[in-house]
Amino acid sequence: MRPDTDRAAACAGLSAVLYTGMGEARNAILVSSADAVIVVGGSWGTLSELALAHRRGGIPVVSLGGWRILDAEGDPVDAAVSVADPAAAVEAALHGV
Repeated sequence: MRPDTDRAAACAGLSAVLYTGMGEARNAILVSSADAVIVVGGSWGTLSELALAHRRGGIPVVSLGGWRILDAEGDPVDAAVSVADPAAAVEAALHGV
């Protein structure tokens, strides 16, 4: 699901693309509809998805690179299970972490 309507911005090789034109608001829809969330990389939109998934609760949240969340004291917040590669991310998501 793309946040924009720019067909040229989609990654090549995708079999289906939904252009929402909703910007980052589509993150709430994605997370609310998901059985698991795999966040990839460290963009601000990814941080939004991670926060929404953690706040929702009840679903596996897996991080492949990117954000590491710390509390006010600098201690790690258990917001997602971190994995090293895509296969491990899928495995963790499918098995409920």
